[in-house]
Amino acid sequence: MLDRAQDAPPGIDIVRASGTVTKDDYETVIEPLIDAARSEGRRIRLLWEASPDFRALTPAAGWEDLKVGIGALRLFEGCAVVSDSEWIRKPTRLASFLMPCPVRVFAVQDRDEALRWLVSLPEGPGVLHKLLPDSEVLVVEVEQPLRAQDFDALAQTADSWLETHDELAGVVVHARAFPGWENITGMLRHVRFVRDHHHKVRRIALAADSKLAGLVPHLANHFVQAEVRQFGYGELDDAVNWASGPPTR
Repeated sequence: MLDRAQDAPPGIDIVRASGTVTKDDYETVIEPLIDAARSEGRRIRLLWEASPDFRALTPAAGWEDLKVGIGALRLFEGCAVVSDSEWIRKPTRLASFLMPCPVRVFAVQDRDEALRWLVSLPEGPGVLHKLLPDSEVLVVEVEQPLRAQDFDALAQTADSWLETHDELAGVVVHARAFPGWENITGMLRHVRFVRDHHHKVRRIALAADSKLAGLVPHLANHFVQAEVRQFGYGELDDAVNWASGPPTR
């Protein structure tokens, strides 16, 4: 069965699984949780807790799990799975990179840590960005692994500008090092953002101190129409000035 715990901190939903979980459990516990989040316009931070006697999902419950998951994945902002059972922990770790939200596995004794992790998750996009109208440059500050929400927010800003302008003069990425992607969904959304916008950007500047940064311009020139150039992390102003200039090719 499934039941919702009442000791959840604000903004967190806790669901406990015990015995055998059925389709009725999903209909009476999970679906109302998702419907409430939709009606309230909020994202879901879920702690899923397996009791020691949790055995399995019925086939109908498994199908309901898949059906509900496909329809509501974008509502989830984070999921913590609390269990000491390896048959739950190992598959969850393997599948976590495929999920559109961060997923972490915790031991039962670390339940409080799981709650703290959920509370600490950033709300909305994890990168800061600002469009400078005078220079027509979009500056992106990257400090954390890139998420799908980051590229949704970047696309919204860029598309709002492009509704009344033919192009962006440039994009400047400011990062000490490339932190990678939070999961495969973030990586795919990154690819889609580049695909949809690269032909509308004249110049791309990378202001970073990573050892890998020097390779990026050479690689990027093969994939985008924009000119690409690297600057040091402390040369943000120079990067913006260059990105706002006219094309040289």
